Amino acid sequence: MTATPISEPSHWLTDLSASARLALSCLDLTSLNAEDTEADIARLCERAQSPFGPVAAVCVWPRLAAFARRQLPAHIAVAAVANFPDGGFDVQRAVRDTAEIVQSGAQEVDVVMPYARLLSGNETSVAQLLSAVRAACPGLLLKVILETGELKDPALIARASHLSLDAGADFLKTSTGKTTASATPEAARTMLNAIAAHSSAMGRVGFKPSGGIRIVADAAVYMALTSEILGPQALNPQRFRLGASSVLTDIEAILGGQSQPVAARFGAY
Repeated sequence: MTATPISEPSHWLTDLSASARLALSCLDLTSLNAEDTEADIARLCERAQSPFGPVAAVCVWPRLAAFARRQLPAHIAVAAVANFPDGGFDVQRAVRDTAEIVQSGAQEVDVVMPYARLLSGNETSVAQLLSAVRAACPGLLLKVILETGELKDPALIARASHLSLDAGADFLKTSTGKTTASATPEAARTMLNAIAAHSSAMGRVGFKPSGGIRIVADAAVYMALTSEILGPQALNPQRFRLGASSVLTDIEAILGGQSQPVAARFGAY
């Protein structure tokens, strides 16, 4: 992963243990395979209760959200996806997914923005779908997935961010993890700047990088960017999440004292 420059040094880029602890507490542990069963989700929920502490949430399909909720203690949230992974423009489908999530007892909705409509210049369709989903899940945390790897253009990513914030998003999320390009520091900076500049989002809305984050060193780049732009007070599960399930193995290795030296892991940054 190529990192965008950080304007000031950050201890998240040098203190591997601190980064691992924060990553664990902010992790959305995810399983979104088409063939997922209750047995798969039972294993996911067991994994979410790490010997080093719990993750922030598990993220599953709507059909498995109620099961996940029954497997977990109350302090671990359940998130489920809507309009996923294609981000099509079918408002009724997106609202159906959302209603199923609400009825399951889950606390969070991760909805994919209809990014192809934005690419074609149809902002009205984007706003319509996002507003309908927001209205269908009052009181639940709403994360809007922009699919930044498909949008590519920073101006489009900024516009997607503003449309999501105007529709009532509680989090901006980079990617589904199902496309070729996922989270990048450059897209993250654009999204974080949009949050910081939006009158109703600043101090409230969170950021979730997702896709392509494999080790704690990757996650630390996004921690540093979030701290730089939103402030260090934003580095908590209420304002920062990681969609990076594979990083849990690295977190546990670091916290268990089995990791490489810090210099070897962070030298590329």
